[in-house]
Amino acid sequence: MATAKPKPWVAIPTFLIIQAVLACWWAAFYPGLFSRDSVLYLSHTVVGPWVSDHSVLYDALLSLSFTKTGDLGAVTFAQTTAMAAALTYLAQSLKALGAPRLPTTLVAMLMPLAPPVGAFSVTLWKDVPFTICAIAVAGVCARIAARRAVTVPTLVGLGLLFTALGLFRANGFLVVGVAVLALLVIVTTMRVRLLLAGTFAAALPLVLTNVVFPQFGIMAPAKTYVYHTAFGDIAVAYRDRPELFTEQDKALMATVAPLTRWWDGGTCYTINPLIWRRDFSWPQADAHASELLDLWKRLLISEPRMIVDTRLCRGAIAWRPVQDEFAVGGMTYRFSLRPNADTYVGPNKVPDFPGRWVFSLRPQSWELNQVADPWLTGALAPQYDWVLWRGALWAYVSYLAVALGALALRNRYVLGVAAVVAGQQLTVLANISAQDFRYMATPIFVGVLLVPLLLGGVGRLVVVSVRGAGRALRRKPAEPRLPLTQPAAPSPASDGASAAAPEPDAPSADVPSARGHAGRSPEPGAVDESGAPGQPSEPGGPGHPGGPGGPGDSGGSGDSGRSGDSGRPGGSSGSAGPGGAVGPEGDRE
Repeated sequence: MATAKPKPWVAIPTFLIIQAVLACWWAAFYPGLFSRDSVLYLSHTVVGPWVSDHSVLYDALLSLSFTKTGDLGAVTFAQTTAMAAALTYLAQSLKALGAPRLPTTLVAMLMPLAPPVGAFSVTLWKDVPFTICAIAVAGVCARIAARRAVTVPTLVGLGLLFTALGLFRANGFLVVGVAVLALLVIVTTMRVRLLLAGTFAAALPLVLTNVVFPQFGIMAPAKTYVYHTAFGDIAVAYRDRPELFTEQDKALMATVAPLTRWWDGGTCYTINPLIWRRDFSWPQADAHASELLDLWKRLLISEPRMIVDTRLCRGAIAWRPVQDEFAVGGMTYRFSLRPNADTYVGPNKVPDFPGRWVFSLRPQSWELNQVADPWLTGALAPQYDWVLWRGALWAYVSYLAVALGALALRNRYVLGVAAVVAGQQLTVLANISAQDFRYMATPIFVGVLLVPLLLGGVGRLVVVSVRGAGRALRRKPAEPRLPLTQPAAPSPASDGASAAAPEPDAPSADVPSARGHAGRSPEPGAVDESGAPGQPSEPGGPGHPGGPGGPGDSGGSGDSGRSGDSGRPGGSSGSAGPGGAVGPEGDRE
């Protein structure tokens, strides 16, 4: 996991390969996949009135493409280009951070082959540009981690991307709020500026929706659209605990929909069986929204556990890695593979408008369609749901990857890469309407690209652990050495000075150590180097151990050749042990 700076030119072929694969998806499903929401994005801009139930920015892009080109293919192709750029940018940023370069590049190039990436990128959903911006946010956070500091360019980039998140999804400001709070805990520089940028980005969409857009004839979102999850909580409570409702409560509910509709719609996994049925009156729900909201507040105060359990159930797409195949609404929704809008929405289900035929599949290449369609259909099989379509699993992978990466690289800023993942997961957990995979697409894309960082972090930590264990074993204390020779008995011919010499186990400073001579006195009658027979050398004199020219002068040893006693009287910094053996310091290697 070296932190070498990746080569910039690698980004070009990476981007081109991703773009080429996504272009094949675009040609196979031209002008793009769609759902009921897709039709609603455009119908109100043509028929009117223009409302901000969804994303005004995305609705405007569809309207611009429809009026200028007569079709919607320009929007989906732009989505493929933006997605290719975002994936490339995140991959390059992770490599700059320290992720393994080749595996990260290969993962980025292979990702568009997977239906969750390829088919999603060519779908007419506001969630697509939202996810693209979230991926780019993760890339900017990886750049911050690589520099270990928040710089002005990265702060500006985060501010712009956070603002786009709020403009593409109504709950985007909540994602921004959680992500900014997470980053404030992680970073140590420019915290105040980061907080200001996040606050501005979260507040701007709210101001535009409620203050600015109405000045241009764009109506605020319908109250039912804003409070629809609260209405779903009421339906679940009515089905599970009908005794909590008074006759007045039931009369209020009956003005909006028959009580049987409230009971049938009381499934905790989705609100679709409640609000998207003909006998549920949106105008009446809007008119009585404040009263229904008061009923919901009363239930929240009296039965908080029930409301929390309902939210956790509906938010299962955020935290549960597997779908519930046996509950109504418990299965993951991916795409609506219908040939045109009428087969999905049905006649007269949405306002009709001239040119509605644009919501029909018209592949630019039937050969590519024959390949892509069965590939996508096969990926929708239930056994692949947990790994391909559930963002919860990949959110957990993201957290594990950044945690191990931060530990391996000793860089706390790595944790910030998953800040936007946490923001989206917690937001969906708290307030979402159904088990749609698109609500948790960001964790899937970011999590997959973090796998090389995860594996690299594990490998680096294993290597560090093995090296640490090896060093610990080498530091094991050595066993004490035995004396090389036993001390010799004093010679009868020795003079008084020899007789008065200290015992071997209590050496004196006047008797130097002699490595290699075992502390022996000269034999009687022996001739020393000066030619005086039978006379021992003076301690420290020429020819005596420890004196000039003796074995201790250069640190050498007559028997072992060890060093470490050069230039000190006595040949070492330690005293001679029994028999003249070197002491603890002189014997250390």
